[in-house]
Amino acid sequence: MRIEDNIKLDFNDVLIRPKRSTLVSRKNAELNRVFSFKYSKHVWKGVPIVASNMDHVGTSNMAEVLSSFNMLTALCKFVDFPKNNDLQYLMRTIGLDVELDFETPIWLCIDIANGYTERFFNYINEVREKHSNAIIVAGNVCTPEATEQVILAGADIVKLGIGPGSVCITRKMTGVGYPQLSCIIECADAAHGLGGHVMGDGGCNVPGDIAKAFGAGADFVMLGGMLAGHDECLGEIENDTMVFYGMSSEEAQVKYYGEKQSYRASEGKMVQVPYRGSVEKTIEEILGGLRSACTYAGAQTLKALPKCTTFVKVNRQLNEIFR
Repeated sequence: MRIEDNIKLDFNDVLIRPKRSTLVSRKNAELNRVFSFKYSKHVWKGVPIVASNMDHVGTSNMAEVLSSFNMLTALCKFVDFPKNNDLQYLMRTIGLDVELDFETPIWLCIDIANGYTERFFNYINEVREKHSNAIIVAGNVCTPEATEQVILAGADIVKLGIGPGSVCITRKMTGVGYPQLSCIIECADAAHGLGGHVMGDGGCNVPGDIAKAFGAGADFVMLGGMLAGHDECLGEIENDTMVFYGMSSEEAQVKYYGEKQSYRASEGKMVQVPYRGSVEKTIEEILGGLRSACTYAGAQTLKALPKCTTFVKVNRQLNEIFR
C-alpha cells in the first residue's frame, strides 16, 4: 500500500484565469479543429465534442442533429450501425466480444469500463490489424501509464475517465477512480508525447466544465448527462421527465443481457432527468460557452486554449444564493 500526497483536481476545484484577448467578438473564436492521427490516415475536421455511446444518448437521431454542428456521436453498441461506413460524424462502438469481420468505418470505439486488463490491450492490437485505417478510440483508463499502453497497442485516441459520470457509481461501489481534471492533464501529456490524442469522458455538468476539459489538454470531450432528456434521446416523456441510466446499471444489464449476473455489482444508476426539448438549443448553449471561454482566455481557436489556460484553485466557484 502507498499514498500519493499530491492533491488531484476536479472541474469544480478550479476556474480559468482571464487574460488579455485580441478577439473582437466571441463569434470569431474558431471551434472547429483539424486532426491527423498516429495510425489512421484519415484527416478529420470538426468540433471535437462527442455524444456518449450510452442508451438514450448515442442514438441515430442525436447523430443527425450533432452532425449539422460538425460534432460526433458514438452510436450505442446495441443500435445497428448504418451500412454507409463513410460517415465523418458517426462512431461505431464495440465491446471485447465482437467478431471483427465488419466493413471498416472511419470511427471505431472500443468501449469497456475497465481498461486495465491485458485482454483489452491485446484486443486493441487485433482491431488495429483488422481495421488498419480506422480512427480507433479505446478506453476507459485514467492514468498516464495506461494511456501510453493503449496508444502503443494501436489506439489513436484514449478515452479517459473512471467514475466521473453523472450516472456512474463505480467510485461508490469499488472505491476506484481519479479526479477528472487531473486525469486529463496528466494523460494528455503522456498521449501527446507519443503522437496520440485523448478524449475526456464524463464529469462535465455545465458548459464551463467542457471549457476546462479542453483547457486541460483534452483533444475531444464526450458528453452523456448533458445531452440526456432531449427529444433525440428517444425515451418516453413522463411528468416532464425522461429516464437516463448508466450502461453498467442493473436496468441496462437486464435490458440487454436478460439479467444481472450474480457475480457482478451494479456500477450505474437510473435517474429521471428533466425533459428539455430539442438538443439543438443545448448544443448552441455549449458552443456559445466555449466561444466565450476562448475569448476570456485569449485563445483565438479551440486548439490554442490549452496554451492560453491558467487554472486557479478555488474554494467556491458559484454564488448559489438564488438557485
